[in-house]
Amino acid sequence: MTMAATRTGARSAASAGESAPAPAGSRTTGRLGRRRPGGAARRSNALWAALFLAPTALGLGVFYLWPVVQTLYYSFTTWGPFGGHTWSGLDNYRQILHDPDLRSAFENTAWYCLLGLLGIPVSLALAAVLGRPGRRGVAAYRTLMFLPVVTMPAAVAIVWRWLYNGDYGLINALLRKVGIHGTYWISDPHTALIAVVVVGIWSTVGYNMVILMAGLQSIPRQYYEAAEVDGAGPVRQFFALTVPLLSPSLFFVTVLSVIGSLQTFDLVYMLIGRTNPALPQTRTVVYLFYQDAFIDNNRGYAAAMAFLLLLVIVAVTAVQFRLQRRWVHYG
Repeated sequence: MTMAATRTGARSAASAGESAPAPAGSRTTGRLGRRRPGGAARRSNALWAALFLAPTALGLGVFYLWPVVQTLYYSFTTWGPFGGHTWSGLDNYRQILHDPDLRSAFENTAWYCLLGLLGIPVSLALAAVLGRPGRRGVAAYRTLMFLPVVTMPAAVAIVWRWLYNGDYGLINALLRKVGIHGTYWISDPHTALIAVVVVGIWSTVGYNMVILMAGLQSIPRQYYEAAEVDGAGPVRQFFALTVPLLSPSLFFVTVLSVIGSLQTFDLVYMLIGRTNPALPQTRTVVYLFYQDAFIDNNRGYAAAMAFLLLLVIVAVTAVQFRLQRRWVHYG
């Protein structure tokens, strides 16, 4: 009787100890018994996070944010032929509104953007062909397609100038074999812009293809198997499954392509040149910025032009992100 009472009392004490609330001054513990970090621990974590972020933040501030602020300031100044600048207010922006060269450069840049987007369907088709299961030599083809991306623009320009040459170029030599007389592709104002766009597409199609191939590999194979059971052929699967499920990757390469096209400079500089009669039909905004800033030494006006281009890029990118809700499917 005494032992039974003792056991009952022990059980009651244990139950009371488990259900008793913790003292008000004690720290709460989690389900795994871990204590919440105190103020000193939080400050230590924040310090370490700041130390790790400092190099990147410093690089962004020095090489990205400060040049933007400096360019904005210089856009309100006028530079002399031997350096030095004076405050001129909005004179540069007023001049921009009435500059026919800048208007023509923006038109050329817009054409670069629109025509450059034609490379995305080419990249998508290549990615779909190389991404089919059982395809052999995919790594070799992918490497060959990606080579133009890592090739120096100067080397690319030298090769394509030889291909486009009107007298001894390979393109005209092949055309003469079928009875067609070719033109001077990069000197003719009617064909120069198209010639530069072709080189731009050739230079970026491999990069876009690699990104789209990575997106294709993330699509579950079960979707295609179910589509085959339902009787969908390869074309139907491509447009009903591949394109919608690949829309995030397509949106990504579209944004990059537009931004890159708006900043086109190196191909125009090395393919066309300053003395080319087709320069007015191929000159971009960045090329005009280079000409005003480093040749004519009109750096205040060039800074206003660069800042205007920055605003255009931001606006176009914002519109793209706004329109993605209508055709991009996540998840």
